[in-house]
Amino acid sequence: MCIMAMAWDAHPRWRLILIGNRDEYHARPAAPLAQWQDRDGVIAGRDLQSGGTWLGVSQAGRAAIVTNLRGFGGPQPDRASRGALVTDLLAGDGLYADPARASLMDFNPFNLILIDGAGAHFLTNRPEAVRTALTPGLYGLSNGTLDAPWPKTLALKAALIDWLMAGAGRPETLFDALRQESLPDAGIVPDMPSDAPDEAAMSPIFIQNPVYGTRCSSIVAIDRDGRGQIFERRFDQRGAKVGETVLAFNWSNGD
Repeated sequence: MCIMAMAWDAHPRWRLILIGNRDEYHARPAAPLAQWQDRDGVIAGRDLQSGGTWLGVSQAGRAAIVTNLRGFGGPQPDRASRGALVTDLLAGDGLYADPARASLMDFNPFNLILIDGAGAHFLTNRPEAVRTALTPGLYGLSNGTLDAPWPKTLALKAALIDWLMAGAGRPETLFDALRQESLPDAGIVPDMPSDAPDEAAMSPIFIQNPVYGTRCSSIVAIDRDGRGQIFERRFDQRGAKVGETVLAFNWSNGD
């Protein structure tokens, strides 16, 4: 997952609105969004190479999303899968289930946002392990620091603000914001190259590329009563839509 914007506890109707795109090699196998059978309550897509996920929710009142972090070199194959960290946090069990105690340095560089019964949290492991509580507000994250003013991050945050100000009615209309393929003209260009050789140094919100591009767009919408929906729209190497899944869940008893 390479870009996301989130409104946390910042709207009278919505407790959480989270939108994002997963950018990845098209050759890397993945399973669509679904209720997992082997991890209780987890609803997520699945990376079939390492077995974890990049974004998901759980019926127990948790949501999590991870992005890679630029500037520290390519991934080291002997490190634990970052998707395993997301999965354990969502399931509430496993080696990395406790965000306060999980060994964040076991992983290749990452940024992660977790929502649970205690609130919203930002975790990263470079240049050192950091755990930060997030106050209510609007956040953007790509492959740099939290709220780094990269053009695509500013553009996605602006689109989320526009949606909130325009009535915040149908979350699925936010797919339009996630499909922007033009480079914004505002913001600061990333000063670190991508660690994915096939990704441009600066890219739009939606990357259409036959080798490395946007694989899926996701929306998580949870209202003040705990009623939630998670949407996933999937794309092929040409950027054409090849599938869409929408699943409902309820946090009213999960936190």
